[in-house]
Amino acid sequence: GQSAVNAAMGKTGLTYILGANGPNAYDCSSLVKYAYSTVGITLPRVSRDQWSATTRISKADLQPGDLIFYSNNGTRSGIYHVAMYTGPGMRVHAANPRKGILHEKIYWENTIIGFGRVS
Repeated sequence: GQSAVNAAMGKTGLTYILGANGPNAYDCSSLVKYAYSTVGITLPRVSRDQWSATTRISKADLQPGDLIFYSNNGTRSGIYHVAMYTGPGMRVHAANPRKGILHEKIYWENTIIGFGRVS
């Protein structure tokens, strides 16, 4: 997990473009896919499929590299965003076109549907 975090952190400051696959711009799920590819793990391209490809864990069990999923309707079908947990209270993610790729505090919004561990 930490090696994938390091790869994602190396992209902070870059641009968010929906549908981009790097190397100079990413969207949320392509950043996660890229980070895990650097450690030899292939993940699906979109956040809904990344949800299905990870093991559910609790908030209390979060470790660096675990994924945080956001849903607009509380179900898998509403998943619209994924971020990577980096350590206590922090995440790295391709936030949006205005903010780009950031390392920032996790805001525990009610849109967080759950957490996933890549195995």
